[in-house]
Amino acid sequence: MILIIGICVVCFCVFGGFVFGGGHLAVLVHPNELLIIGGGALGALIIMSPIKVLKELVGGMKLCLKGAPYNRTAYEDLLKLLYELFMLGRRNGMIALEEHVLEPEKSSIFKKYPNFLNDHHSVEFLCGSLRPIIDGKIKPDQLRLLLDAELEQLEVEHHAPVDVLTRTADAMPGFGIVAAVLGIIITMAAISGPVEEIGIEVAAALVGTFLGILIAYGFLSPLAVNLQFVKTAEMDYTKCIAACVTGFAGGMAPVTAVELGRRGLSSDMRPSANDMETMLKSLKS
Repeated sequence: MILIIGICVVCFCVFGGFVFGGGHLAVLVHPNELLIIGGGALGALIIMSPIKVLKELVGGMKLCLKGAPYNRTAYEDLLKLLYELFMLGRRNGMIALEEHVLEPEKSSIFKKYPNFLNDHHSVEFLCGSLRPIIDGKIKPDQLRLLLDAELEQLEVEHHAPVDVLTRTADAMPGFGIVAAVLGIIITMAAISGPVEEIGIEVAAALVGTFLGILIAYGFLSPLAVNLQFVKTAEMDYTKCIAACVTGFAGGMAPVTAVELGRRGLSSDMRPSANDMETMLKSLKS
C-alpha cells in the first residue's frame, strides 16, 4: 500500500506540474517511445539474469507491493515456536524432535503457527538446522560453521535480484537517449516538411529522454531500494532462527536461547522483556 502511495505521489507531482505549467498530457503519449524504452530494458534484464534470479525478482516485486511478511507478530510466533521445540528437546531428548523436523506439516507444534508453516523457506531452514543435532552427526560448536556458510550463500542469492534491478534502472536513461536519437532520425527524414510537424517529431524524441530518466530515478531505483529492505528483512528473520538454534545447541536453556534471538531483533520488531515473559508463561500454562 505504501509503495502504491509513493508511485501516485511521484506521478501526481511530475505530471501535475507539467499540466499546471501549461502542458497537455496527450503530447506525452507516444507508444513507440515506450516500446523502445520498455522493450530495451526488458531485453537487457533477461540477458543479464539467470532464470532463477528472474523468478526471485518477480517474487520480490510481489512482496514489495504487499509488504514484507516479517512483522512483529511473525517474530512473536517464531519465538514461541522455537521455545516449544526447545522445551520438548530439553525434556524428552533431541530424538523427540525428529517427527516434528522430518514432517513439519504434520507436526502438532508447527500447526499452531500456520503463518510460519506456510513460509516454506523458513521451515526448511529451521528443520535443516535442527536435523544435524538430532542425528548427532556434528558437535554443537560445529553447527555455527554450517549455518554461517548457508547464511553467507543466502546473502548472495538475496542480493542478486536487487543488483539486477539496480543495473536495469541505471540503464534506463541510456535507453531514453536511444529513443531520442531514433526520434531525431525520424525528424531529419521529415526536415523539409512543415515546421509544426517538425516540432511534433522533436517533442516526441524528447519524450523518450524524459521517460527514460523518470522511470529510472522515479520508479526503478526507489523500487530497488525497497526490494533491498524486503530482502534484508528476510535475512534478519533467518538469522534470528540461526541464533536461537545455535544457542540451544550450545547448551543454553530454552528461554535463554530464545532470548538470544530476541535481543538480535531491530527495535520495531523486538518484543519487550515483559511481553516475552508473558508469551512464554502462556505457553507453559
